Amino acid sequence: MMIGYVTIGALDGEKSGVFYDAVFSEMGCERKFKDGGWIGYGARGQKGHEVYVVSQTADGKPARAGNGIMISFKASSKTEVAAAYKAGLAHGGTDEGAPGLRPADSTTFFGAYLRDPTGNKICVYCKP
Repeated sequence: MMIGYVTIGALDGEKSGVFYDAVFSEMGCERKFKDGGWIGYGARGQKGHEVYVVSQTADGKPARAGNGIMISFKASSKTEVAAAYKAGLAHGGTDEGAPGLRPADSTTFFGAYLRDPTGNKICVYCKP
């Protein structure tokens, strides 16, 4: 099974857009569109979008971070993980775990954890 797309709720679409512009740029992705409270992201130089950031929810209630929910984005290298983490912190994100091996003695998982401006938890990782 493959995930078709991910939608991430945002309390402030502008702030969240700045955060995701920075994080995804470090991972070879770009903003594809912004329209009606929606921002779409996908691979740089390709058609299509796999991630949406939305500032208005379908039920009209404010977006909120889900307790126990985390979205992970696969990077191509440790360098890319570290750059995306740094960009996220510089653009409104908060630290949930600096780049490093998980668990500490692992050789197969390198990740960093952030919260976006709304409080959604994300992981940027690679499998070196």
